[in-house]
Amino acid sequence: MTMSTPQKPRPAKLVIGMFMPDKALFRDIFLNLTGAFGSADAVSQWFPFDATDYYAEEMGSPLFRRMVGFLELIEPDGLVEIKGLTNDLERRFAKDGKRRVNIDPGYIVAERFVLASGKNYTHRINLRKGIYADLTLIYQKGRFRPLDWTYPDYAGQPIIGFLTAVREKYLCQMRA
Repeated sequence: MTMSTPQKPRPAKLVIGMFMPDKALFRDIFLNLTGAFGSADAVSQWFPFDATDYYAEEMGSPLFRRMVGFLELIEPDGLVEIKGLTNDLERRFAKDGKRRVNIDPGYIVAERFVLASGKNYTHRINLRKGIYADLTLIYQKGRFRPLDWTYPDYAGQPIIGFLTAVREKYLCQMRA
């Protein structure tokens, strides 16, 4: 039996999900994100987002979700700084102390989709600076599979379909 040897992780594909009550905000948010992270190579359609009481009280309803995949690959541990930047954007676009957009960065590698969170929970692993990695989906037997704790919208076919297409782009980038 041989000892495991730490290796540098493969680069990852940055994916950012966001939801907001006003679709018109997307343009400015998108420009800020591409200014920070470079060109987008995938932008989803609008998905309805079940606001639940958790977000509806702060942001109103209905809420609409959109996803963006970025061309430039990232180091997976860069998710900590990326989450800090997206939190800053949420604050910058807030009005009267209430968020008008929720921005959730994550990444795709061949075997999984991970989201960043500032909230601890049983299945989340602390990265650093109070940012946690949330294993949201695993890629197994030819498709993304949700886990017991996967948010319902990320477990649904519209977002899984988008993430599958982004994963294919990622795999092409890794082969190139």
